[in-house]
Amino acid sequence: MSQNASYLPSSLILVGAGKMGGSMLEGWLKVGVRPEGVTVLDPRPSEEMVRFCREQRIALNPANSNAPDVLVLAIKPQMLDEAAPSVNACLGPQTLIISILAGKTIGDLRSRLSASRAIVRAMPNLPASIGRGATGAAANDQVSEEQRLMADALLSSNGIVEWLPTEDLIDAVTALSGSGPAYVFHLVECLAEAGAAAGLPPDLAQRLARATVTGAGELLFQSDLPPATLRQNVTSPGGTTAAALEVLMRDPDGMKALMREAVAAAKRRAEELAG
Repeated sequence: MSQNASYLPSSLILVGAGKMGGSMLEGWLKVGVRPEGVTVLDPRPSEEMVRFCREQRIALNPANSNAPDVLVLAIKPQMLDEAAPSVNACLGPQTLIISILAGKTIGDLRSRLSASRAIVRAMPNLPASIGRGATGAAANDQVSEEQRLMADALLSSNGIVEWLPTEDLIDAVTALSGSGPAYVFHLVECLAEAGAAAGLPPDLAQRLARATVTGAGELLFQSDLPPATLRQNVTSPGGTTAAALEVLMRDPDGMKALMREAVAAAKRRAEELAG
């Protein structure tokens, strides 16, 4: 059970039980959220979710729901307007809303959900589906300290949570950790292609590239050392790694500049979508 178990809500409604919503639900149950206190609302739940709710004795699409301690919005952003009336009907004056809707600001939620008060906007990423996510979160001024701790307990069940001083930073979080897994997957693609170009059979290069990146990621996860120190630890002066890093770290068109440009482009697009 989570060390934050004392802050877990006694009642929770999950609106939207797709891949991310379902993964979050599994994480909540693992840290101690009681199934009998959970309600799932989804007009088109998957067969897996129907079975999961039945096995866990979680209420799925009941005719009526009492106002919960927490309501988590995990629907597709474009469904917000359609879902707003039914969501509004579930809210009470003490209900905390946690939204993971990309591009939908706290202001957007307040304008569509007239009964809303305390709102936390969160941006998880894909590894949250295996409990290794990185989530950035921001709260409006209606969120109490107890509600913030409640949100932290729920969100941290799927990985780390970083609280942002202002919601304005959500777009930068989206560009870095939200989109970041795709950058890493592309790195594996590029590394495998480079290995094949160096003479390795493509399938062997793919396996080695995949294992190298996942292994390095696990080393980062387990180590307290900064990434730069880990890099230096495997780089012998004048050796093979140093020769490769000289190319990757070449200014002005090395990896650092390219990554800065990529994250900036993603941030601009996030701002446009939030528009």
